[in-house]
Amino acid sequence: MSEVTMLATRAREAATALATTSTEQRNRALLAMAHALIAKQDEVLSANAADVESARQKSTPAPLVDRLELNPQRLKAISEALKSLSVLPDPIGEVVAGSRLANGIWLQQVRVPMGVVAMIYEARPNVTADAAGLCIKTGNAVILRGGSMAVRSNLALTRVLSAAAVGAGLPDGCIQSVESTEREAAEELMGLHGMIDVLIPRGGAGLIKSVVENAKVPVIETGVGNCHVYIHETADAAMARRIAVNAKVQRPGVCNAAETLLVDSAIHERVLPPILKELEEHGVTVFGDEKTRALGAIMRIQPATEEDWATEYLDLKIAVKVVSGLDEAIRHINTYGTKHSEAIVTEDYMAARRFLNEVDAAAVYVNASTRFTDGGEFGLGAEIGISTQKLHARGPMGLTALTTTKYMAMGSGQIRE
Repeated sequence: MSEVTMLATRAREAATALATTSTEQRNRALLAMAHALIAKQDEVLSANAADVESARQKSTPAPLVDRLELNPQRLKAISEALKSLSVLPDPIGEVVAGSRLANGIWLQQVRVPMGVVAMIYEARPNVTADAAGLCIKTGNAVILRGGSMAVRSNLALTRVLSAAAVGAGLPDGCIQSVESTEREAAEELMGLHGMIDVLIPRGGAGLIKSVVENAKVPVIETGVGNCHVYIHETADAAMARRIAVNAKVQRPGVCNAAETLLVDSAIHERVLPPILKELEEHGVTVFGDEKTRALGAIMRIQPATEEDWATEYLDLKIAVKVVSGLDEAIRHINTYGTKHSEAIVTEDYMAARRFLNEVDAAAVYVNASTRFTDGGEFGLGAEIGISTQKLHARGPMGLTALTTTKYMAMGSGQIRE
């Protein structure tokens, strides 16, 4: 039996046992996991330091190293996120709907665990803890397959979290990681129809495309983030500058960072120069259209290509385009966006309403940075990913996204004629 099949078999058995655990049992396990991360932080941080050093030796871009790196503060934040999950309402057993049928049967639609959740993801070790915590809270077993860049970190986190959960009384096999970083292991995981209930990819466009096209198990597609900020002609200039700069530079290597800035032609000569200047101060490379490059005395601006409008840079880079107005901005976003997070800065209520209604994305903002698209920021405690598809779940996926429903029918001898 291969490593992946063995893990899936153990997870299947664990999922059956997890489904009968109480809210209190799972919450105790989450608290034990949170405490273990701090108690074992030297082990985790040592493994992570080796991953970071290896990444730097390979000249990995700084934003990707930032996504990879853990420190005591980040580990504490991960621990606190697990604690916060323990106090959130348990979705398992929630009655979604209920009614008495005409034949007297009492019918209830009830939330239940998915079963076995698999994750394939890249260089973000925090995903290991977030996914483990969310799955334990919702009574799901989880199989984690992280990328090679974070393999030491992910395996260390899994050892610590799994031992804590089992020590708190949960079944062995409820939290597992695939040790192999070979492509064949991921492909095998994608093909385990009947053993894996749902597979969630989280990473770059190439990873997500590969999983969606090749998996034989159900997939929830998480999103590449080609996100936009549009500055409308009525925007407050100071607000626009703060939002545009924050959305790009606050953490450029994440999926909710802005990759394209659109500015209304009616105000671009007044509003855009200070934004470009501040972006330059932060080391951002700008790829601009003709009207943006006409402001080139302010900073060196590279000519934008068609590819730039569709690029998720995950870096200190941004595409900038001057548009004729709201209609062109919406068309541009719906053409090149990835249905993740989009923002408008405006003082016009009707423009804001049109943007909210007509832009096709999981999260749409008025006068706020796209950086808020996050399970923690949305009050979900944590997230297992941000879905950009429209079936089952959309946007930051918290607890309810990891459940399905079961119809429970209580009769008194009814038969169908």
